[in-house]
Amino acid sequence: MPARGAYRKGVEKREEILSLALDVVAREGYRGTTVRDLADAVGLSQAGLLHYFDSKDELLTAVLRRRDELDAESERDLTGADVLVHALRRNATVPGLVTLYAQLSVEAADADHPAHGYFRDRFTQLRAWIAEVVRTGQEAGTIASTLDPDKAATIALALADGLQVQWLYNRDLDMAEHVEHLWQTVLASAGTGGPA
Repeated sequence: MPARGAYRKGVEKREEILSLALDVVAREGYRGTTVRDLADAVGLSQAGLLHYFDSKDELLTAVLRRRDELDAESERDLTGADVLVHALRRNATVPGLVTLYAQLSVEAADADHPAHGYFRDRFTQLRAWIAEVVRTGQEAGTIASTLDPDKAATIALALADGLQVQWLYNRDLDMAEHVEHLWQTVLASAGTGGPA
């Protein structure tokens, strides 16, 4: 049953806030974005904005979730390492979101942080997905059977996040190129050199 009345308007306003906040954070970054900036962007007071989100951190966590949803849509037809390569190429165009992700991921290590569950679940899901990519490649004979899928997944995720931090210091660093290089090395270890 479709949402009706005030509830539907509330959902629509929350969606509008997330869309505009995604643009503002991508452009201005984590430190450059205030609750006032976000409220102004959507035509609300700060109190009005916080009616939809309990805190700036909760709003920023919702922005990262929205980014993940949009990424999943754009990567739907990609497979294997191409998903990670695509994500890193796209991230190189949105430094504000990369900064937000890096900063919030460290702050959210505290179990009481509003983004703690988001990052914990995200890391778990991504490690599981990467490990499955490795297992599929091993079954196809394109990835060496000696590679531990779970350890490889943890390393791949650490590589991607570490490259993003390094990229924040050196925008000439091609994050995607480094992931592609590692992936080709993994494939070459099985003697195939081709995509999995």
